[in-house]
Amino acid sequence: MDSMLILLALVGLGAGTVGGYFYRKNVVESKNRDLNEKSAQLLKDAQNKAKDLLFEAKNNSFKLLDEAKKDERMKREQLHKIEQRLVSKEQILEKKSEDADKLKEELENKVTSVKRLREEVQKIQEMQEVELEKVAQMSKEDAKAILLKKVEDDTKEVLVEQIKKTEKEVKDQAAQKAKYIIAEAVQKYAAETTVESTATIVSLPSDDMKGRIIGREGRNINTFEEITGVDVIVDDTPGSIVISGFDLVRRYVAKITLERLISDGRIHPARIEETYEKVKGEVGQLVKELGEKAAFDVGVAGLHPNLVKLLGRLKFRVSHGQNVLKHSMEVAFIAANLASELGADVNICKRAGLLHDIGKAVDHEVQGNHAAIGRDIAKKFGISPAVIHCIESHNDYIEADSLEAMIVSAANAIANSRPGASKDNLDNYIKRLDELENVCSTFEGVEKSFAIQSGTEVRVFVNPTNVDDLGAVKLSHEITRKIERDLQYPGQIKVNVIRETRDEAYAK
Repeated sequence: MDSMLILLALVGLGAGTVGGYFYRKNVVESKNRDLNEKSAQLLKDAQNKAKDLLFEAKNNSFKLLDEAKKDERMKREQLHKIEQRLVSKEQILEKKSEDADKLKEELENKVTSVKRLREEVQKIQEMQEVELEKVAQMSKEDAKAILLKKVEDDTKEVLVEQIKKTEKEVKDQAAQKAKYIIAEAVQKYAAETTVESTATIVSLPSDDMKGRIIGREGRNINTFEEITGVDVIVDDTPGSIVISGFDLVRRYVAKITLERLISDGRIHPARIEETYEKVKGEVGQLVKELGEKAAFDVGVAGLHPNLVKLLGRLKFRVSHGQNVLKHSMEVAFIAANLASELGADVNICKRAGLLHDIGKAVDHEVQGNHAAIGRDIAKKFGISPAVIHCIESHNDYIEADSLEAMIVSAANAIANSRPGASKDNLDNYIKRLDELENVCSTFEGVEKSFAIQSGTEVRVFVNPTNVDDLGAVKLSHEITRKIERDLQYPGQIKVNVIRETRDEAYAK
């Protein structure tokens, strides 16, 4: 029974398996058929779409080809039109060239004709001049001289009056404008007019201190003079001794050193040397501070520190009785004011005015003109070329070729020539006046000449029979030009030519 059941189960299982196999086979075959149909349909659709795309591509290619042909036709037409225009222009240019050649030929013919006419006119004029000379019995030059002499004689008084009137008007206007500009510039800067000397007086608490300064057998004073490089003058003047020397820096260091030794009371060679070295270092710092203060007061910034030190050294430099640092500051202020009045560069004038005498800080150490030395110093410290030109031309070392350089030279002359600015040697002053009178006496017709008003005016007396009024006017201009050419002088010199006629008669 059990075997039967197992057999039936196996038979049923086999039949189910076979049936399931065939069922799955039918399902798979059915799906394959569907897939094949779908694949065939997709392939057909793809072929149709490819045909459509190919057809559309062909249409687009034909359209592009048509458009390219149209563009080619248009460009050909444009090139043809351009070619026609070029041909037309070429024809026009050829015609103009032909016309220009014809015109040139006509002008050349006219020039030749004018030259022939000119030659004929000149020949006729020469013949007329020859005939006129025969008739008048004088040459052309003689006739011209007689005519000019007659015109001069007839209009002499009018010319003299007109020249004097014009000169007076021009001089009045120029003098008024110059006075206004200079006064405006100078009044903005007021400086001391005191002058520096070559000696410094040191006060002593008592005359007993003189002996201690001299020392045993002059040991102290000799050491002091050797170290400081100055002369110490001990005389009978009560309560003081004199330090003499041309170098203001040395003299200042010596003065401070001596004052400290007197205050300390210990005066011997070792102490003198110690005090001198200390004061010398302090003066070096003082020189820098003086240069910085001068640059600050004038309003000049950006100077090299070593250039500032050289500027400070000018405080201890004297030229023509003036302190050079004060003089440089004065020139800077005056030059800046003149520049503002005349429309020049104020900064260039101010900087050049402050540095124009910088060469004097080392001119006792370096050979050469202080303007050239100052130029080299300015170049070394990177000063601008415009300022350098002002420095090297301020005392006519070279010719000034800029408005700023001329202004700095004028400011320097104003600062040097103002009252109390300098003290000229009497012999040099008298020599300058003699030269002025001698220059005036070299002219023909001058009887005598006198320099007056401290050399700012010269009176020239002429012989009235040899020099007339017009000749006096000419003589004044000739003397003025010779003075400007041959002499050096501050300010200006007025030339006054005097011609007077005296008639004498006696009543009997």
